[in-house]
Amino acid sequence: MAEVFELVFRWDVLSTIFLAACYGLFVGSVPGLTATMSVALLVPITFFLDPVPAVAAIATASATAIFAGDIPGALLRIPGTPASAAYVEEAFALTQKGQAERALATSLVSSCLGGLIGVALLAVFARQLASFAVKFSSVEYFWLGCLGLTAAVAVSSSSLVRGTLGLLIGLFISTVGIDIATGHARFTFGQLDLLDGVSFIPAMIGMFALSQVIRTVTTELDSVVPKAKVGSLSGEMVRVVRSYWKNICRSAVFGNILGALPGAGADIAAWIAYSLSKRFSKTPEKFGTGHAEGIADAGAANNSAVCGAWTPALVFGIPGDTVTAIAIGVLMLKGITPSPRVFTTDGTMVYAIFLAFALANLLMLPLGMVAIRVARQALSIPKRVLMPLILVFCIIGAYAVDNTLFSVWIMLGLGILAYFMEENGIPIAPAILGIVLGKVIEKNFLITMIKSQGEVAGFFDRPVAAVLGATTLLLWGWLVVLAVVRAARARKHAAAT
Repeated sequence: MAEVFELVFRWDVLSTIFLAACYGLFVGSVPGLTATMSVALLVPITFFLDPVPAVAAIATASATAIFAGDIPGALLRIPGTPASAAYVEEAFALTQKGQAERALATSLVSSCLGGLIGVALLAVFARQLASFAVKFSSVEYFWLGCLGLTAAVAVSSSSLVRGTLGLLIGLFISTVGIDIATGHARFTFGQLDLLDGVSFIPAMIGMFALSQVIRTVTTELDSVVPKAKVGSLSGEMVRVVRSYWKNICRSAVFGNILGALPGAGADIAAWIAYSLSKRFSKTPEKFGTGHAEGIADAGAANNSAVCGAWTPALVFGIPGDTVTAIAIGVLMLKGITPSPRVFTTDGTMVYAIFLAFALANLLMLPLGMVAIRVARQALSIPKRVLMPLILVFCIIGAYAVDNTLFSVWIMLGLGILAYFMEENGIPIAPAILGIVLGKVIEKNFLITMIKSQGEVAGFFDRPVAAVLGATTLLLWGWLVVLAVVRAARARKHAAAT
């Protein structure tokens, strides 16, 4: 622990955490600029940082951006990030009743406490999970990857077909490059730059950042954001903690567990926590009319889920969400390979990340109060000024990966693809996870088939593999049944009308 504190409590790391917190608060408070986008734009800067400040910047920016998305949601009914969408109606209803300070104070204190609880759970249980996961073989990793992709499809969209289509697009992109079984080039079209496959960082920047730039330019470039008033905050935060501390603790634990499931993420945790809060509340009739209880539950869950998503990322090398997918790339660039043995090979570094996360959540409280005060100015920045700056950062970030113009073309191409995907209701998150996990699943599938000499039973001959495989297959069956039921209901409704 002495080594951990020595790594973190240095002027360069602390200043990086502070600047990343300010940056995350700014990006999250601007509608349309998501936490994932803020992290993606940080990647080129992390190339020039040491491992601890580089990863600390990503962790801090993601944590603060998740909270900052609540600010435009409460003031303008515009969620700054997808995680804020679950309770934007509730928060805006409080603002309409003249209680904007209560909505924002609830978001801030629940986000801070939820994040701290999530960090504590991550620090306590991640190592135990790693000591269990060290026994995993290729077959367990195969089923875990399939489970992550399946969970992403199950929760990412109201349409299972569109979610599956997004996943298949990502899996197809992951097949570009050298076939790991035969050594033949696949879908490279003679381009040597594609032999190693599609580089993940340009793909991430393009699909999240560039697609949003295109959408804003084509639809919202000249929109004007109105200003709102905010009253006292400190007194409201004390009252929220006294009234809803049990809700915050309960939802923080739940959000951390859900965040640890590959593909779930903070936005899903927020939606489920808000739904459970309404179901188990003593006053469910108040929900939707401006009730802070739902905001407290969802705010704690989504920030705790941000921490929980690092568990599979560090232990299995499987991203819990799109932010940790970027973090995995940065860790590997810094010479840290996520695996069950990461606590043995890079234990000091891992706990330094945990401590940086805790500092980020503590710093969120004072900086969040400042961010709420200046929200009116941040929200009124002309988008015709902001979007060109973001485009410049996108190009720099893509080029900096391997210093080739080809990466910029990948970023541009996938950004345009992501724009048309979202225009047609196809979610991007399953596609991103497909790109990340496609090669992992293919590699472990082939290794397992070779070890079992082509016998399908080899995928179920180990206890943990059998449980993971059965869970995955049951989830697939449930998705099929759900799709059939929805189709039948749609036909019945169409016939009735």
